[in-house]
Amino acid sequence: MKKKLDFSRTKYKVKKGDTVEVIAGENSGDRGEVLSIDRAAGRVFVKNINMIKKTMPKSQENQKGGIVEREASIHISNVMVVDKSGKVTRIGMKNVDGKLKRYSKKSGEVLDK
Repeated sequence: MKKKLDFSRTKYKVKKGDTVEVIAGENSGDRGEVLSIDRAAGRVFVKNINMIKKTMPKSQENQKGGIVEREASIHISNVMVVDKSGKVTRIGMKNVDGKLKRYSKKSGEVLDK
């Protein structure tokens, strides 16, 4: 029996609220904000990217039911962070004032506050 890998504690350099650009797949070149990260599966949900139609049953919250359009997840390796200058960049970690901060490898500026 195969042992299932647990990625739930894996640290990623992409965070919720970051602006990212899709670098592979159908939505390549599109930019959006990260809504959430599924650490166990290594996937991200990006606002208005990879939209799918899902049928929803009637419920208390959704009186009509029917077809709803929402975001589907994208693998985290298919997105890159966009820095403040608007360029797609890799992310590095450096020690600033005794704390580990993310920085843009292209421009060198610190992304975290």
